[in-house]
Amino acid sequence: MPTHGVGNLSGFSLQEFVLVGFEGGLETQALLFVLFLALYVVTVLGNLTMIVVITVDARLHSPMYFFLKNLSFLDLCYSSVITPKALANFFSLTKVITFAGCATQFFLFSLLVTTEGFLLAVMAYDRFMAICNPLRYPVTICPSACTRLVLGTYCGGCLNSIIQTSLNFRLPFCRSHHINHFFCDVPPLLRIACANTAFNELVMFSIGGLIIMGTILVVLVSYSYITVTTLRMHSGARRHKVFSTCGSHMIAVSLFYGTVFVMYAQPGAVESMEQGKVVSIFYTLVIPMLNPLIYSLRNKDVKEALKRLGQKHTAT
Repeated sequence: MPTHGVGNLSGFSLQEFVLVGFEGGLETQALLFVLFLALYVVTVLGNLTMIVVITVDARLHSPMYFFLKNLSFLDLCYSSVITPKALANFFSLTKVITFAGCATQFFLFSLLVTTEGFLLAVMAYDRFMAICNPLRYPVTICPSACTRLVLGTYCGGCLNSIIQTSLNFRLPFCRSHHINHFFCDVPPLLRIACANTAFNELVMFSIGGLIIMGTILVVLVSYSYITVTTLRMHSGARRHKVFSTCGSHMIAVSLFYGTVFVMYAQPGAVESMEQGKVVSIFYTLVIPMLNPLIYSLRNKDVKEALKRLGQKHTAT
């Protein structure tokens, strides 16, 4: 008699899942395809532009923009892990993803999203050092320190991703192989498992809550000191520049942590999978699209760099 092993369906080895996606007829699928495609194109162009501008413009070769370039890289990557497959499935009859493909997609997505959470905290710490400790800043946030901080965020993301992937893809999936989502994520996977998932949910909410609350604490403490220091500045122009730069970061932080907290750190916060899909669209497509717009439109240095790049391109 066959036993339920890793990824088993009715006693047989589970080789693939079906990504159910969104409900609706052909017109609805076509509308969603256009929406996803438009968001993805803007995401790719916006983040690639930020990466290129920061790389080629020597005036942006500072720690703040080094971290911002890495943020754009993460946004580009984790959006690309999800969106191409979702676009292909809108007009697919089978909507199949292999078991290995599903595990790989989830691993990469978890790695990149967790890394971005840590990176946003690092960016807040960078602004804290630059504004509150300007004399120590060049020594504390030197190029080697920047590299170590970024590598640390990837290590933290990788560790969380290994834990989550190994736990959730060892479950027996004997109820169904239909994932009620447009990508492989933990909540819909747990719903089709035929084993007790209480431990998996506990790990997800505990680790997710710890990461989110820990990084938010770093952000809040950093910006509390930044606000006090900025208000003591005598120069109105300098205060405006600080608030403009930090305001961009706070908008990005609020959007990212708010949606991730709803999905992964609050049991029962998302009442239905349809609501979960809408929230997922926000942090897999909308936020990666908005980040380069937020930082470019609210940042004078980036806008000037874009003008210089445009003028150089026109001249050639």
